[in-house]
Amino acid sequence: MSIADRYGLVLSTSSQAAAERYQTGVDLMLAAWPGANEALEAALTEDPSFALAHAARARLHAMRGQIEHAKGSIELARQWVVKVGNERERSHVHVLSLAIGGQSAQALDCALAHVERWPTDVIIFSLPLGAFGLFAFSGRDDHDQARVTLCERHARHFSHDDWWFTGYRGWAHGENGNLMRARELTERSLQLRIKNANAFHAHVHVLHESGLHADITQAIDGWLPEYDRAGVLHGHIAWHAALGALAQGRHEQALSIYSNSVAPDVSAGVPLNIITDGASLLWRLSLGGIDHPRTLWTELAAYAQPYFQGAGFAFADLHMAILSAATGDRAAVEQRIAALDEQLLRGSLAAGRVAPELCRAMLAFAEGRYETCFRTLQGVANDVVRIGGSGAQREIVQQTLIESLRRTTDPAVHARA
Repeated sequence: MSIADRYGLVLSTSSQAAAERYQTGVDLMLAAWPGANEALEAALTEDPSFALAHAARARLHAMRGQIEHAKGSIELARQWVVKVGNERERSHVHVLSLAIGGQSAQALDCALAHVERWPTDVIIFSLPLGAFGLFAFSGRDDHDQARVTLCERHARHFSHDDWWFTGYRGWAHGENGNLMRARELTERSLQLRIKNANAFHAHVHVLHESGLHADITQAIDGWLPEYDRAGVLHGHIAWHAALGALAQGRHEQALSIYSNSVAPDVSAGVPLNIITDGASLLWRLSLGGIDHPRTLWTELAAYAQPYFQGAGFAFADLHMAILSAATGDRAAVEQRIAALDEQLLRGSLAAGRVAPELCRAMLAFAEGRYETCFRTLQGVANDVVRIGGSGAQREIVQQTLIESLRRTTDPAVHARA
């Protein structure tokens, strides 16, 4: 008798215990809940030849920014899936190999083709979704709609009680502006599985896009204490609490949240979240003229130093430029801009000209060249979506544009704005 996952997809293992531990690990990974790695290790102890368990560990490592570990695990998955895997599992491992190997465009195409054949293969289905998914970082300006289209195309394959699909479907609708539908779905997902950080995160985004900042505070205060600080989204959800505090004028509380939950020495998040959340929150404080210790910038810059030094990842480029500009490292910003301009000339920059222009604008703002900042941001305002991330994360660009206009002294600029 074949062993299958909870969607009925056959697993190439002869160990029921391995399959059960694998399913537990996958569910914890999809919920961004602690314990996934331990469950997958247990599955591999039961069956060291279980290719999909190796592949799931590779995906988990990649999500946490542990690329060398991810490459090691996906190589083991490749070796075993050729020997014992079925067609679906071979395709599954191939798609993950492309994603982990940095071949994002090919990974997206192959993931979409895979989902057409096996729509309930949820690890592969998850790859195009989310703020940091393959759609978001594709450079497309329609990635919010693309996620909705993908979810609705395959909704018939998932039950009303599927906590994972319901949560991500809600996320997709929320980022695409259908807030009533999104709230219905994210609340439903949390009813089905409250220990689901991805669904709660999606729900917070819906509240943010709805302008319900007091509701965000109440929701996070009620949910976050039950989420272990080791959870990969703990610091990021706390960042949302800080944004809610800022929106309500509680500046000291926002600064306290940063120091206690978002800063690099206290957050267990992935480097991309730690750097972008930290830089954007400190920048928001600066935009508002809110005093905060200079050491917060220098400590974050020291943490960020090993990461994202190569330009071309537009979402990271923006935040690294903010960090360099805010700490007075003009040369680092100029070097990043030059590298982006070169990629733009070669036609290899997925996000297009918005990437170097955002870096130029942030440097101009940091140096007090507010008219230049405003004009630069105004010129690429319609393309900011192409850098990826979420609407809440991209708001920093609009906020900088508005503040640069407010600080511009040239009346002609105000007249044309």
